[in-house]
Amino acid sequence: MSRLEPADQPAVTVVIATRDRPELLRRAVSAVLEQDYAGPVQCIVVFDRSEPHPVDVPVADNRKLELIRNSRTPGLAGGRNSGIRAASGELVAFCDDDDEWLVHKLRRQVQLWAEEPEASCVATGIVIANEDGEHERTAPERTTFRDLLRSRVTAIHPSSLLFRRTDLDGGRIGLVDEALPGSYGEDYELLLRASRLGDVVAVPEPLVKIDWARPSYFAGKWDVISEGLAYILDQVPEFAGERRGLARIEGQIAFAHAARARRRPALRWAGRALAHDPSQLRAYGAVAVAAGVIQAQWLLDKVQERGRGL
Repeated sequence: MSRLEPADQPAVTVVIATRDRPELLRRAVSAVLEQDYAGPVQCIVVFDRSEPHPVDVPVADNRKLELIRNSRTPGLAGGRNSGIRAASGELVAFCDDDDEWLVHKLRRQVQLWAEEPEASCVATGIVIANEDGEHERTAPERTTFRDLLRSRVTAIHPSSLLFRRTDLDGGRIGLVDEALPGSYGEDYELLLRASRLGDVVAVPEPLVKIDWARPSYFAGKWDVISEGLAYILDQVPEFAGERRGLARIEGQIAFAHAARARRRPALRWAGRALAHDPSQLRAYGAVAVAAGVIQAQWLLDKVQERGRGL
């Protein structure tokens, strides 16, 4: 995309991949179509492993709602890519079907991109809503590739991301990686690819509400989690030069194995993590779970009560 001028209002396509959550989907779609952004907005709902069904929401002028099937690999990555390939907007955004945009989200992002034309994508801060209330996560104004190696930067959530369509569809970033096991971590892997090409800039203000009041799609899918994270390490060799970031993912893999009662691989991965970063708490948690001192779900619940994850 050429440099955005402040008065520009490029068309935006919003891709919502969904499966069997009609009430939550209606809320997500309504929030997208009710944005106060003056430019055209196309909302594409991609139904994964199910037939499209009507989404009963008002559709105003300058707004379009399209319902399609996932025509690619089953799962989140294939669903998002189906939406990207069907997109007509100059910009493409994602929103999970259980999340909700605040009304200024798109307008503020497009304004920021006019000021930061070299950015690879634009994010916003988030509000995490769980049983204990709401927890704001202010996004850093600028995040580099090196930052993302060190930390997942959880304030940058996929439901906040805005990309150039041409960068994703046959462009310099490429589509979401459908080879990633179970699509786990597909957003992180995509951010790593994007940030190699330019910084991720963000509107720090929380402009997306993330619903953690119900179990994650990946809750308890420890095999998918460990395989997905190991795949990312294989795909991003630069982790070898960032010991703390490498240890973070190794600790997560260790915890996933421990949660599946696989003691030997849990201790092996925990040992790797602690060799790279002796302060890596996930590795200690994995050792405690593998030793039977605590239950994995108990520790996970305690972390999530504070609006965080492992």
